[in-house]
Amino acid sequence: MKSQLLQLAFEIELQDGEKLTIPNSIIEGIGKGKWLITIQPKSKTGDRAHDAFLTSYSPEDEGLYDDY
Repeated sequence: MKSQLLQLAFEIELQDGEKLTIPNSIIEGIGKGKWLITIQPKSKTGDRAHDAFLTSYSPEDEGLYDDY
């Protein structure tokens, strides 16, 4: 069986004066082919809105969750 890494994600937090370093093992693992490398700031509110379920019920369930 052949295996291949499809996606690798890390969450990091840098303090004042720190610089981002990427381990050599990751750099060496990048070989021939097309790659997409993305660096973006993490949202301050988190990845998910926790109130999404309460506002996403179907029209026939209208009023069932109003007590919550």
